[in-house]
Amino acid sequence: MKMFVIDVAKCVGCRSCEIVCKDEHVDNDWSPIALPQPDTGQHWMTVKEKERGQVPKVTVAYTPIMCQHCKNAPCMAVAKDGAVYRREDGLVIVDPVKAKGQKEIVEACPYGAMFWNEELDVAQKCTGCAHLLDDGWTVPRCVDACAHDALRFGDEEDFAEELAAGELLKPELNTQPSVIYLNLPKRFIGGEVADLEKEEVIIGAKVTLTNLETGESMETTTDWFGDFWFKQIPAAEYAITVEAEGYRTREVKDFVSTVEKDLNVGTIALYEA
Repeated sequence: MKMFVIDVAKCVGCRSCEIVCKDEHVDNDWSPIALPQPDTGQHWMTVKEKERGQVPKVTVAYTPIMCQHCKNAPCMAVAKDGAVYRREDGLVIVDPVKAKGQKEIVEACPYGAMFWNEELDVAQKCTGCAHLLDDGWTVPRCVDACAHDALRFGDEEDFAEELAAGELLKPELNTQPSVIYLNLPKRFIGGEVADLEKEEVIIGAKVTLTNLETGESMETTTDWFGDFWFKQIPAAEYAITVEAEGYRTREVKDFVSTVEKDLNVGTIALYEA
């Protein structure tokens, strides 16, 4: 069975995957796999962009989203007359003839990865470039175009490590996707440490972050700009402890929460001992 592995940490938002998907499918009839994709309104592969944090501690997360080629596909469950089927290689395909007029197929997708072509009166989505695989290609166009190895495609047995470490989109749905994600964005906390009396940042200060619920701690040190980051952490309430040679230790608990969003705690001031 084939599957996709998407490493979000490697995606830079170049959108090459989006572009080649459009190039492959717009105005091209790949029946019986798929009818032409319209010029606008559909992105069978799309890169979701999300700004995180507060100025100046801001990052952008890019997450490629596509049909999840579910083993327990909701679209298959509502489709009539076998209008949506799974190939032997695991790719889920919308039959462009049998699916005519079945708009409920689009509405059944919980990932927003299915689209309705008004002109052709048919549901459409990513096919995994099944027509190319049948013609001897080893990977779909999006995977072939990814310069950063953020997208991979292959047999499940070749991705045992990724299956163990990866995550699913909306796992609570139990759709059993064939798309595994690595490094899906968690929360982050950023800030800086400074001596405000001297108007200088403090380099090499030890910063300890403690989860107030679990008691688990992690450490880092401030860089040449006095900055510190804790990335890929759970959404929780935290305490921050800052230590630096020649300074009094400081603990910050108030308003250190990533429950609702990523957090820039701003400047933490230390005072000489």
